[in-house]
Amino acid sequence: MTFSKPALLRVSPTVYPDGLPAPRNVLAAAAVLLTITMAVLDGTIMNVALPTIAQDQGVSPAHAIWVVTAYQLAIVVSLLPLAALGEAIGFRKVYLSGIAVFGIASGLCAMAPNIEFLTAARVLQGLGGAALMSINGAVMRHIFPQAKLGRAIGWIAMTVSVSAAAGPTISSAILAVASWHWLFLINLPISILAIVIGYFTLPFTDPTRTRFDFISALLNVFAFGGLISALGNVGTESHPALITAQFVIAILAGIALVRRQLSKDRPMLPIDLLRLPVFACSIGSSICGFCAQMIAFVALPFYFHDVLGYSITVTGLLMTPWPLTTAVVAPLAGRLADKYSPIHLTGMGMALFAIGLFSTTFVPADGSYVGMIAALALCGAGFGLFQAPNNRLMLTSAPRDRSGGASGMLSTARLTGQSIGAATAAILIGTSGQFDLTTIMIAASIAAALSALICEGRRHALRTGLIASPAGV
Repeated sequence: MTFSKPALLRVSPTVYPDGLPAPRNVLAAAAVLLTITMAVLDGTIMNVALPTIAQDQGVSPAHAIWVVTAYQLAIVVSLLPLAALGEAIGFRKVYLSGIAVFGIASGLCAMAPNIEFLTAARVLQGLGGAALMSINGAVMRHIFPQAKLGRAIGWIAMTVSVSAAAGPTISSAILAVASWHWLFLINLPISILAIVIGYFTLPFTDPTRTRFDFISALLNVFAFGGLISALGNVGTESHPALITAQFVIAILAGIALVRRQLSKDRPMLPIDLLRLPVFACSIGSSICGFCAQMIAFVALPFYFHDVLGYSITVTGLLMTPWPLTTAVVAPLAGRLADKYSPIHLTGMGMALFAIGLFSTTFVPADGSYVGMIAALALCGAGFGLFQAPNNRLMLTSAPRDRSGGASGMLSTARLTGQSIGAATAAILIGTSGQFDLTTIMIAASIAAALSALICEGRRHALRTGLIASPAGV
């Protein structure tokens, strides 16, 4: 008697034109969300652990912070190259390789004998994380049919929000009972589980077999690495000459990168997609929205802790309603985007977000927590209503065979907006004689309002026929 393998244990190279069959699609989505959780957590849990690591390694806080910076920079400079590589050789190969690299690097981080080794391992871990973050949207587009893509993107937004909010708590809990090495060791079983599930369920795609452009990848490193480094140094004690040099390198490399991409059929920096009005508006509104978000995320903890004198615990609890409401609203917004036009949802979401940011300026400093909690919950709800529909627009406005470029640009827009927002907050905090929450939150509100205007401009242009409507809008 012979027994056949269950369908889920057979690895079939079949390319499905509009999503995987059930229940394979659910398991594949679980693998993606599991890896996103892992990558996002590793970007947030280190902040709490830095003092412990610095003390254990006998280094200064400024030296230890490179454990975080190295990870973030590795992700930023690798997003677009790895997205292009995914289109060229197949998203499945890049994603599974990313999980493996991330897991191996986590083990190396846990075994690091000194801070230099740990920083190098974090760079490798960032490369693995970039492989996951750069193409998760593209992978989801091949897991689910377009009619259900909005809810899938909503799940990603929910996962990112919950993971970011839970990171400091998880880090504190682990450090309370174990050494910092366990912050990395917990990734090993998660990586193994994700690889096993992903190997049997992640979709196969038709690779373009485009030759990988190493020169463009190097220019991308200097352009985005220089830009993010310069923005990160703005408002700090870094020498102005260093910041200027970083901006100059970023601009020159960016110009060279754009000129090189103009002659490419499938450019690494997706200029072809940026020519699509709906895609370009989605990128612009995303950058402005994440800029507004990061201004508030940087400024509010300082206001709660340093100005109002709240404890670290109370400060963390006051910030929690924002990501929690985003986690609740984003999946619902994704479902709505599948049934109705996501164009309307994005403008409404950003308008609510701007109102929530501005309303924080009316909360009295000596009042109860209720007013601030309500304002931040409105911020989270508005951002959740915007994010999933806008990301759906971004992905579906691009041709299916350019899903990698669209997904990579989605993540790049998020990180660019966050970096601009952090730099703006640093300037506003550092240049004022005293902490001025009103000015800072008005700046955040303006950025959110600009995002809302872009969304409404896009809606008007589509309604009046000024630009063509892509499928699914």
